[in-house]
Amino acid sequence: MSLKEELQAERVSHLDLSNYCQLPSSTLVRDVLATMRQKGSIVCLVIDNGRLAGIFTERDVLQKVVASSEALEQPVAAVMTANPVTVSPDQPAINALQSMDTHHFRNLPVVDKDGRISGTMTHHAIIEFLATRYPTEVLNRPPRPAQFPSKAEGG
Repeated sequence: MSLKEELQAERVSHLDLSNYCQLPSSTLVRDVLATMRQKGSIVCLVIDNGRLAGIFTERDVLQKVVASSEALEQPVAAVMTANPVTVSPDQPAINALQSMDTHHFRNLPVVDKDGRISGTMTHHAIIEFLATRYPTEVLNRPPRPAQFPSKAEGG
């Protein structure tokens, strides 16, 4: 089976969707950042009444928070990306990956038909999927494959 066929057969729900935090929209940006730091996450899914209301990422931090120290004391709802594009856990991984590529996203919230958050799809999840399927090709790849040493090792 080709890689394309494997990504078409693999459902988003089978990938690692766990690298995120989830907080209410009323949470102060300062507290959201502390939670993200503590969990080692680069994305926070923002909820209102148990439903996805927005997404707050490292890009939002750089574009909306760094320039304004007052933003730290605002609720995350003021600086999040509201109503983000989402993907269903039942969709093929290739569709989600194409959506990420088309929209230039690094994080894509995964929400089921009832509006429950299943997680967030990241490029890291795809790399893990590929590393599991093709460990030699993915994990043993040199940093610069076209580079050759100018002299023999040990010489």
